[in-house]
Amino acid sequence: MIPASSFSGRRVALFGLGGSGMATARSLIEGGAQVVCWDDNPESVAKAEDEGLPVGDLRGEDWSRFCSFVLSPGVPLTHPKPHWTVELARAAGVEIIGDVELFVRERNLRAPDAPFFAITGTNGKSTTTALTAHILRSAGRDAQMGGNIGRAVMTLDPPAPSRFYVIECSSYQIDLAPSINPTAGVLLNLTPDHLDRHGTMQRYAAIKEQLVGGSQTAIVGVDDPFCAQIADRLELAGRKVVRISKRLSLTDGYYAEGTDLMEAKDGHYSRIAFLEGIGSLRGQHNAQNALAAVVACLAVGLDLGEIQSGLESFPGLAHRMEQVGRKDNVLFVNDSKATNADASAPALSSFPRIYWIAGGLPKEGGIEPLRGLFPRIARAYLIGEAAPAFSATLGGSVPYEISGTLTAAVEHAAQDAAKDESGEVVVLLSPACASFDQFKNFEVRGDAFRKAVHSIEGITLLGGE
Repeated sequence: MIPASSFSGRRVALFGLGGSGMATARSLIEGGAQVVCWDDNPESVAKAEDEGLPVGDLRGEDWSRFCSFVLSPGVPLTHPKPHWTVELARAAGVEIIGDVELFVRERNLRAPDAPFFAITGTNGKSTTTALTAHILRSAGRDAQMGGNIGRAVMTLDPPAPSRFYVIECSSYQIDLAPSINPTAGVLLNLTPDHLDRHGTMQRYAAIKEQLVGGSQTAIVGVDDPFCAQIADRLELAGRKVVRISKRLSLTDGYYAEGTDLMEAKDGHYSRIAFLEGIGSLRGQHNAQNALAAVVACLAVGLDLGEIQSGLESFPGLAHRMEQVGRKDNVLFVNDSKATNADASAPALSSFPRIYWIAGGLPKEGGIEPLRGLFPRIARAYLIGEAAPAFSATLGGSVPYEISGTLTAAVEHAAQDAAKDESGEVVVLLSPACASFDQFKNFEVRGDAFRKAVHSIEGITLLGGE
């Protein structure tokens, strides 16, 4: 745990008593702050009280006595309407911050030179965060990973000069971290997302820009217009900007050329790393993730040999194009995290011949946006509530069956794929749907797929959880 010692002796209000909120409250208390905790959920308040945290209804508190208000990232700050605690804090002139801001202040106080990577983007930030931490650890560095992935940021080990921090930051967290100042800030991409929370795409982009704007080195993916404009603005403002692209041959920066990761500098081009044969980093989207991780690690002094070794040993993330097993020429891949069509597109575009398991609780638009990828699908196995609608979309374009259950889909797909003589084929769970009709969440769905694959006679397991 990182004690929030910069708040020692100060009175702090905290709202939101989920996992990260409880961890933040403990950090503040450990650092000597006087904390008053609250939540709209009575069960959360009771649990916090049972665990010895000081609780109190913030409606009845004297806000003029608080120096700071720590807000859970999931609580509305601006849209669609500020939470009632936000209105009370603003009326009293109390700063509103989150747990990432606490980390930033503690690092500034204890070890301001401790390497700090902050990673954001609409898509790919979890993989990039995990990959960056993996490369550092495989190279023998003490790498602490957390934030929007894995551990709450204040549960990491305290800042020290030789300790590396790799923190995934959502737009919600950045909005509550006005002092964020990473050694290397990564902005991967921007597409419309969370507009119910931020109001407009421009507001959403401006929040993401704060992360790279405060960094020593801003690593920006320039494949979308919003990020390209951000890179230009930062450069004009005198910031150090490194551009990366998964599809553009840049004249200055780093880009992907197939599975080769290239550097362009002063008119010279050289391969600095490669992804060929690394199953956990298949696809153009992972080329962007890998570029960001490579450039971030170069920024803190790792050599190319250390970086390539880390790329090659990266196991990938559970439920995100996770390689579960192989039997002869059939690869089994768990992409349960793909809960809509856009999320399924990277996996479908990464394999040439697919036995596709799809369906669940359908999202608006269904799978029509994936029509251009239908030629890659040898056969589809449809499950859950979406099966009738998906079958209508597939029509005569793709052979399909309505399997009903995930277990049946895996069994039938495995049997059909085993008969395919096209070289490597893949049985791919990439549902393009939410899981809630048959499973508690996408993790449980992915676990069920993994269990079904593990039960196949003669399967060679490829890792995963």
